[in-house]
Amino acid sequence: MIIYGVALLATCTLIGISIGQILGSLIGVPANVGGVGIAMILLILAGSYLHKRGLIDVKTEQGIEFWSAIYIPVVVAMAAKQNVFGALSGGPMAILAGVSAVAAAFALVPVIDRMGRSPMDSPASQTKRVGG
Repeated sequence: MIIYGVALLATCTLIGISIGQILGSLIGVPANVGGVGIAMILLILAGSYLHKRGLIDVKTEQGIEFWSAIYIPVVVAMAAKQNVFGALSGGPMAILAGVSAVAAAFALVPVIDRMGRSPMDSPASQTKRVGG
């Protein structure tokens, strides 16, 4: 049923927001730190787990997809606005943390790209096949 998809989304949201609040208080920031992202990761993991076990039906998946399509852009926009205000009022440490996170993400792109490739996809193996 569609309501189960909504319930799963709501549960993941509440857990993610709670974890984000706890993370914020642990590092001394009076805000939610990554709660929306944590919630979306939990939703993906829970949906995948239930799908693999055959515990989720088509209607439930449709409920998750519908509310995710509506919910994610709205919450991300709200969180982005809040994060900008927090960064500007939080001073250089908040801005440094944001810039560091973006730099780390850019640095990890080649690593993640290599993880997704098989040994046969490497450029060296392709030149051997073409030339040999």
